[in-house]
Amino acid sequence: MKKSLLLLPLFLLAAIFSVSAQNDAITRFFEKYVDDERFTVVFVSPKMFQLVSKIETADEDWNKVRDVVKDLGGLRVLTADSIGDGLSFYKDALSKVPTSEYDELLTVRDGKENVRIWVKDTDNIIEELLLLVGAPTEFTLLSFTGKIDLDKISELSKTLDIDGVEHLDKVKTDKKVKIKVEPGTENGKN
Repeated sequence: MKKSLLLLPLFLLAAIFSVSAQNDAITRFFEKYVDDERFTVVFVSPKMFQLVSKIETADEDWNKVRDVVKDLGGLRVLTADSIGDGLSFYKDALSKVPTSEYDELLTVRDGKENVRIWVKDTDNIIEELLLLVGAPTEFTLLSFTGKIDLDKISELSKTLDIDGVEHLDKVKTDKKVKIKVEPGTENGKN
């Protein structure tokens, strides 16, 4: 019994490091290109979301945005729209996604454009939404963290002027389906 009690903290520490190491793969990918001038980089900290959610106004559009951001914990975007090797960035980022931690919501391959959307949740509360878009000349990585309502994020995607974000409009909570579309297939099946 004493031996198992002594091992418990070690297992907890190992689990914590394992989770942060897997999650850090996306962070490391983001940080690898944060200073690369080929990319547009957006980082919104949790503190910024807290401050923005406190701004009150009579503007109805702003109130919709405020309602969305009040539960968000952060946003990271890495995007390039005139890059010659967007698909190689996409494949590299895709290889770093810890797929055992995420549920895939959407996969679309239309010609040479690839879109993938995953979520990470606990007790039916989405804690992270991850979007990857890759095409021959464009790449986008987007990660929202916090308490995420897919319908609200879909609304927010309409106000963000970032390439690739329009794909978030394809995901709604009332459509709890996993969609995979690939050219030359019928209904996602061969």
